Amino acid sequence: MNHVIAPSILAADFANLQRDIEMVNSSEADWFHVDVMDGLFVPNISFGFPVISAVKKHAQKPLDVHLMITDPDRYLKAFKQAGADSITVHYEACPHLHRTIQAIKELGCRAGVALNPHTPVALLEDIITDLDLVLIMSVNPGFGGQKFIANTYKKIKQLKQLANERNPNLYIEIDGGVDETNAATLIEAGANALVAGSAVFSSASPAGTISALKHAHSLYKA
Repeated sequence: MNHVIAPSILAADFANLQRDIEMVNSSEADWFHVDVMDGLFVPNISFGFPVISAVKKHAQKPLDVHLMITDPDRYLKAFKQAGADSITVHYEACPHLHRTIQAIKELGCRAGVALNPHTPVALLEDIITDLDLVLIMSVNPGFGGQKFIANTYKKIKQLKQLANERNPNLYIEIDGGVDETNAATLIEAGANALVAGSAVFSSASPAGTISALKHAHSLYKA
């Protein structure tokens, strides 16, 4: 499959959010990535249902909602109602992960699991066939603009091998420190969905940066 680009609205200008949403709508991006933080699972608070509903009102592309929150089961239905097309929960936050994934699917959403940098890919072996997406955190969750963790490449390759054997249509999504300097290498390692926040919204040409990320595979070395 062609790789997906998902600009993270956490890095958008919230005083001009509709403008930034319309930029993403008209760009080559595929999804809107929506980071939800509760100040408990991660040391930061982002936004909740009113902002997601406002984004959904103007967005012409799917909302890829990433829940960095404790006990996400409480809110799955509310996130669906707010406009989520895809819901990703953290492995570390879900003691009954299989049940959580089934609940997401019953809502009609794409179901994903995120792994923190210290969490091994092997822990997904028993649930990989139930997942639509795995998000590998390439920074520690909670804040934008962090430095990319190099061990991510190894984890992508491990996940890609597992996906090839058990779930070939899996989205392998990377979140954190993604930019034009590493996008092609990430895709080459096996990623097929890239989240980009600061790299897009801090760019002099956000749509141009999205386009460069979308066509990063053309930078492959023979």
